[in-house]
This record gives sequence, structure tokens and C-alpha cells, in this order.
Amino acid sequence: NAAERPVLYVGGGVILANAANELRELARKGNIPVTTTLLGLGAFDEVGDSKLALHMLGMHGSAYANYAVQGSDLLVAVGARFDDRVTGKLDTFAPHAKIIHIDVDPSSISKNVDVDIPVVGDAKAVLVEMLPLIEHKPRTAWFEQIDKWKQQYPFQYRPAAPGIIKPQQVIEEVCRLTDSNAIICTGVGQHQMWAAQFYRWRHPRQMITSGGLGTMGYGFPAALGAAFGRPDKTVVDIDGDGSFLMTCNELATAAEYNIPAKVVILNNHFQGMVRQWQELFYEKRYVATPMTNPSFAKVAEAFNCTGIDVKDPKDLSDAIRRMLETPGPVVMDVHVEREENVYPMVAVGKSLHEMEMGGMA
Repeated sequence: NAAERPVLYVGGGVILANAANELRELARKGNIPVTTTLLGLGAFDEVGDSKLALHMLGMHGSAYANYAVQGSDLLVAVGARFDDRVTGKLDTFAPHAKIIHIDVDPSSISKNVDVDIPVVGDAKAVLVEMLPLIEHKPRTAWFEQIDKWKQQYPFQYRPAAPGIIKPQQVIEEVCRLTDSNAIICTGVGQHQMWAAQFYRWRHPRQMITSGGLGTMGYGFPAALGAAFGRPDKTVVDIDGDGSFLMTCNELATAAEYNIPAKVVILNNHFQGMVRQWQELFYEKRYVATPMTNPSFAKVAEAFNCTGIDVKDPKDLSDAIRRMLETPGPVVMDVHVEREENVYPMVAVGKSLHEMEMGGMA
């Protein structure tokens, strides 16, 4: 209540504890901005509570979330583990903040970052006890600063050259046409980070991704399970060409059981995230990252699924609508700009506020 610049830092533990409603109530009652980890996406409603939403933080998180964490005087971590993709350089992480860490696992407390107030307990139970004690504060200066950061450093990308599709615009269009309500699954790589950045998350368990396990090939089997378990929901696997190739044999399962999972492949003919590191840190010495891909649309058809091939940006919206409206499993192969990078980016060894913006800030 005494904090002037608080931030709620929310991880996947809030979702596992079914504590999203309590978390949202706490943020609204206390007027506290919220940033989420990759596995925490959906714990907070980024659309309905957009004023309080800082979106994802960390290595490829929003600049305004990272700046807010670094400028905060109180960081309330709920069900999060302070992993290196979030903290950046540890000894400069949240340098002005007292830290409250709520976690069910006592071994997670002060494991990576020393905290001031440890609270060991189930996130839902702890938040329920906290709620009556929280006071509403206007925090006018803090939100004015956050709004300036949001205006100055939005998630953005350069316009594409004529005839080229940007991967980010694919995700924006999927988000628009599913009204931010689809269940989204991903593999691992650039497409995973772009999905986190450019889809707007509203519901717990809406984002299904392997997180710190880094499991390429996870997206499509996860989408089959999600579509089977939630036949009332639209399920879209936003995937990379490299990740999809690892488990595309599951098209046989999708066809056999007519599971209506939709796959959007951001096909850049590269192992994209490794290529990005090779470009930025190894002078474009591309080794084992260029890919010779099949026609994924034809592969889908060979497995008795629907295949759609998209190369022209003018066809993108109609192709996504067709994919969403077609019964059964669909693979949409979208040929995107080959050497697009994910920004913002906090390089290894850098502090959270030392972001590379790709020349856009």
C-alpha cells in the first residue's frame, strides 16, 4: 500500500493454482500494473484490463514491462521463478525494488534472486488472504510514466517490402480473426516469441507452450490434445517450419480422428532463432540453420488433411478465414520474410533495461 511504483510479476503458478480471478481482482483493487512470464500469459486479461497490462517481460518481452520492473519500488512475484530469460543480468535486476515472492515451493524462494518477503503457499490461498488488506491508490505519476513507455516502445516491426509477408502481421491477423479467444499452441523459436508478443491474451490456459523446456515440435501434438479436450474452442498451432517438421507425422493422427486443429506455419526456411543469434553474434556465419523445406500444404494433403499455401500478403486474411472455417485439420503454410528478427532483445549478460530494439527506437 505504501509503494509508489509497484509491479505484479506473474508466472505460470497463478494458472496452475487457478488463481487468475484473484490475481485480476488484486491488480484492479490495488491499481497495480501486471507483467507476465511466457507461461503466465492468459493469467491477466490484456484486452479487458489494458491499462494495467504490461504484457510479457524478459529477453523478448515488452520494453515497457522491462523498464517498469527496473524502475519499480516494489515487485510482487506470484508463481514465478526468476529464470534467466526474465531477469537478465542478476545483479542489476529490479535494483530499486523490495521483492515479495509468493510460491508454493520453498526451494524456489531466493534461489536466483534474494527476496525481502518470502511467502510460501498456494497462490490462490495467499491472494485471497491479501485481498482485504489491499488499498486502492491512484499512482498517477507511475501510470503516466508507463503510458509514455507504451507509446514510445510498442511491439512493432518495419513494414514489409512489396509482396513480402511479415511473420508478426500473420499473428496479428490470426488474433483479429479469432477475437483474442483461440487456444494458441506453439513450438519453440522465433514464432513462439512473436506469438507471445503479438497475440493478445485473455484467458488462463489459452497459451500452451513448453516454456523453459524448449521443446521444438511441441506445438502440433499439443494442439491435437487441446482440440480433442476442448471441442468448443478454436485451436491454432502457430508453428515454425523447423518445429513442425519434428512432429508433422502426427498429421496421420489428426486425419484419422478428424481433429480440427489448425496449423499456421511461419515458414522462413531457417532455424529462425538460431539464425538470429548467428546474425547478431557470429557475423552471419549461418551453419546448419538454412532449411530446404517441403511444401507443407502438399504434405498435409498427402496425409488427407487440408493444405493452404500463402505467399502473397493480399491473400493472407482470406486464407486465415478459410483455414478457420474449414472442418477438420488444416495446415496453412505462410511464406514469411526470411531474415526477420525478434525484438526487443536482451542479449545474454545484459541488464533487463539494455534492450536491442532493432533500430526502431
